[in-house]
Amino acid sequence: MIQLEKIQVKFNPDTPLETIALKAIDLTIPEGQFVTVIGSNGAGKSTLLNVLSGDIIPQQGRVLIGDRDVTHWQTARRSQWVARVFQNPLAGSCPDLSVEENLALAYRRGKERRLQPALNHRLREMFREKLASLGLGLEKRLRDRMGLLSGGQRQAVSLLMSTLSSHQILLLDEHTAALDPKTAAYILQLTQQIVAERNLTTLMVTHSMGQALELGTRTLMLHEGKIIFDIQDKARSGLKVGDLLDLFHQQQQENLADDALLLG
Repeated sequence: MIQLEKIQVKFNPDTPLETIALKAIDLTIPEGQFVTVIGSNGAGKSTLLNVLSGDIIPQQGRVLIGDRDVTHWQTARRSQWVARVFQNPLAGSCPDLSVEENLALAYRRGKERRLQPALNHRLREMFREKLASLGLGLEKRLRDRMGLLSGGQRQAVSLLMSTLSSHQILLLDEHTAALDPKTAAYILQLTQQIVAERNLTTLMVTHSMGQALELGTRTLMLHEGKIIFDIQDKARSGLKVGDLLDLFHQQQQENLADDALLLG
């Protein structure tokens, strides 16, 4: 389970450029739930993922993973539970290392490090088997540099890397945005398969409202650092993109009305 309590994040605090990126966010995500997150640029989507991954420590509030308060834990300490796939296929892996070396690093993420070879015959065979399951022929390219793979191949390997350790949480930061439509469709299908097989608690940030409704069982919309609506299960079933836009405009009108009342 993920729990955020009154999370507030400010950039450039106490300066003329101060910006509140997240405003008193409360959010509970049960174990195994697949949540899609939408919102305009600057709404706070990536900041939300950064708070969960440990890349940003909030100025206020608490972050809990299960029964652990991880609010002040850095990314490396959270890595045994949290995996992340980025928008840029070049991020999240090392282009100058081989495919098998990247997989070995992911396999040992969050585990105790000892003076031992990073790769052995058993690990290579396991990596070869898992790569073969992708259907991309990458099991034949274990020793190729990661930077030689296409964007779609790298994202597929990045998703595979997220399953090699005992991760419980998967953060997807617009992980198909830089791919062509055919490759994006494949990566989304692979995402659903991996999430279901591992019962991962998943947050997927996307700019596509269609994707937000097609995947998972719950959708959040952020706007100006706030969650302006949160729909799931039956309330979400059957919704179309136009319905999301209507909900957004309705919430904007309600916020304007509230502001008018406050101003008297």
